[in-house]
Amino acid sequence: MTNTVARKAMTTKTARLALVGDRSPNVASHTRVPLLLDALAERDQLVLDAYWIPSQDAAADGAVRGFDAVWVLPGSPYRSEAGVLSAIRTAREEGIPFLGTCGGFQHALLEYARQVCGLNRVAHAENDPDADDFLIEPLACSLAGHEAAVRIEPGTLAQSLIGSERTVERYFCAYGPSRHLDTLRAHGLRFSGHDEDGHVRIAELPGHPFFLATLFQPELSGDGSRPHPVVRALARAAVEHAAGRVPTRA
Repeated sequence: MTNTVARKAMTTKTARLALVGDRSPNVASHTRVPLLLDALAERDQLVLDAYWIPSQDAAADGAVRGFDAVWVLPGSPYRSEAGVLSAIRTAREEGIPFLGTCGGFQHALLEYARQVCGLNRVAHAENDPDADDFLIEPLACSLAGHEAAVRIEPGTLAQSLIGSERTVERYFCAYGPSRHLDTLRAHGLRFSGHDEDGHVRIAELPGHPFFLATLFQPELSGDGSRPHPVVRALARAAVEHAAGRVPTRA
């Protein structure tokens, strides 16, 4: 941390951020995190004390309890699907601000389908290719390494953060949701962003302080010196959680 950032950290409420995933120098989003943390503190005075929690460790009871935000990062297949799902469930049930990107998006939907919708047998094709019922399955056209447009529903959390009803985002993904989407909607999950063919790209949970998941990777926007609005919003929600305030939508 630079001296300037350190001085600001002394006067700004610091929030504890759980970074859930199997950290690797070969995953671009993982290597981007330190730059984003510095930029958030320097530009926005949003100071996050971040801890990496490997997916296997996340399976322990209460592994992310006590954190001010949980971010499930890309890098699937995770070593422990159960650990990732446990961290997501804790954040969802205990009102901890949550962001899931790429693999985090996929597993947020998987957790919700199993624990809220009662779809106990649904699976992720990357994790369990021999399963009978996929919620997350191979995309017809892999998005790995591509940019693509996302249409955002008006009046949603995603729209309030991004500030428009259309955005172009970066992907490194070959899997997405397909089946049971109506059931997830019926149980309260909102799909607030779609690609130009109507496929789901953003999900959020109304009534939760901050629960957002994107199939794209906002952490890879630009060069990291100006954090994407979604990343900045997670940081703001974390700091407000740390201060004991209810996070705002924008």
